[in-house]
Amino acid sequence: MKKRLIVAVTGATGSIYGMRILQQLRALGGWESHLVLSDAGVLNAWQEYGLTRNDINKLADVVHNPRDVGASIASGSFITHGMVIAPCSMKTLSGVAHAYSDNLITRAADVILKERRRLVLLVREAPLNLAHLRNMVAVTEMGGVIFPPVPAFYSKVKTIDAIVNHTVGRVLDLFDVRHENIARWHGMQASVAKTPAKTRAKGR
Repeated sequence: MKKRLIVAVTGATGSIYGMRILQQLRALGGWESHLVLSDAGVLNAWQEYGLTRNDINKLADVVHNPRDVGASIASGSFITHGMVIAPCSMKTLSGVAHAYSDNLITRAADVILKERRRLVLLVREAPLNLAHLRNMVAVTEMGGVIFPPVPAFYSKVKTIDAIVNHTVGRVLDLFDVRHENIARWHGMQASVAKTPAKTRAKGR
């Protein structure tokens, strides 16, 4: 039986993250992706990549209407490995933080939290106000993982696509999705490690 992962895409910038996760799951095999795409998420994907709802739906194994609060993923008895919201808007973050389940995305996230499964939010906003920060703390205290898609330059990425892949790879790690799609850290290079601390400090 394939493992199930819920992937939600909301209206924050960075629709590529959710789409790339769906693509990776399909390429790796052994996983059944359940997509929930908000209306704002569709608008953002169109603005960023010229893609329609149907284009994104084709990337998933199962597609759910964001208004269908009676869908399978709205119940804890439907077994999944967890849920990732990528990207996660501040509105969705607020809904999750306050258990305001007015659509399938926030309802499914609420289910994941109450069932003590893994919930990962790729929150996208800058700068952050106090409400944003408090909502992130609330989700963390409930067991969720706040994962801003921050580039890891130690991997010496040279393209935006490589930056996206590295972030997606780290997200997949959190769900124990076995892959070799990122350059992993194996310690500081010998040439850098031998540089005197005072010299390194000048570059900071």
